Amino acid sequence: MRLSELHPIFYYTRIEQKRLFRFLANVIARKRFATHKEELSTTFPYTCKKHQSLLKRKLGNSDPKLQENKIINLKIATSEIDDVIIKPGETFSFWKLVGKTTEAKGYIEGMQLAMGEVKTGIGGGICQLANLLYWMALHTPLIVTERHHHSFDPFPDSGRTLPFGSGASVFYNYIDLRFYNPTSQSFQIKVWVTDKHLKGAIFANEEMPYSYHIEEKDHQFIKRDGKNYRQNKIWRKTIDKITGQTLKEELLIKNFSEVKYPVPLAPELP
Repeated sequence: MRLSELHPIFYYTRIEQKRLFRFLANVIARKRFATHKEELSTTFPYTCKKHQSLLKRKLGNSDPKLQENKIINLKIATSEIDDVIIKPGETFSFWKLVGKTTEAKGYIEGMQLAMGEVKTGIGGGICQLANLLYWMALHTPLIVTERHHHSFDPFPDSGRTLPFGSGASVFYNYIDLRFYNPTSQSFQIKVWVTDKHLKGAIFANEEMPYSYHIEEKDHQFIKRDGKNYRQNKIWRKTIDKITGQTLKEELLIKNFSEVKYPVPLAPELP
């Protein structure tokens, strides 16, 4: 058993230690983080990817109030990221832009997934924004340099439109979502909240020669040592826009997560 599991004080001390380590690592690395925003809120002319996700959907037996709270948290977080420009050689960092989610900033209790359980915490629910950003980034030449995913699947599919395991987990500040711009073009992120959806888009200042297609393969539920698990693979194709030819196919993610809800009959594996 790890020391952080013996008592909450050890757990929170470990969190603060990791946060300090990440802060120091950022200082030492001297990365060029994307922070610039267009003053006139002009939008770049070329669309790389647009996406939206429902703000409210059935999540097991969770308290619906937490989803209402999540919307408040998302509105605050999106305002920090909306319109940011990722210039050549710059790195987008979720936490560099959003900062710590505190009550002083207006964040309230929302749903969080931590240590294999569904919990609540200030700023909970903004992982939905990280999910959206990660999915859109996969449809661009931006290189994902840091991405984390929950080790368990807490709720059955209900209104899910993306492949299982294609999201991103964030927890201030050491569990971050980052992507790097290796190109000579600049990219602009737009994110906003409507009555029903969290919406986003990534635009470029020049036409991109390629498009990207994400595909799920080998999805199944399995049983091992009396527990249920879910696994799949997520692949990406790079396609030439002029010829329609697939130039590259790569495996992005291999998911294997414990399932926390009843599942269809799954094969028992050793």
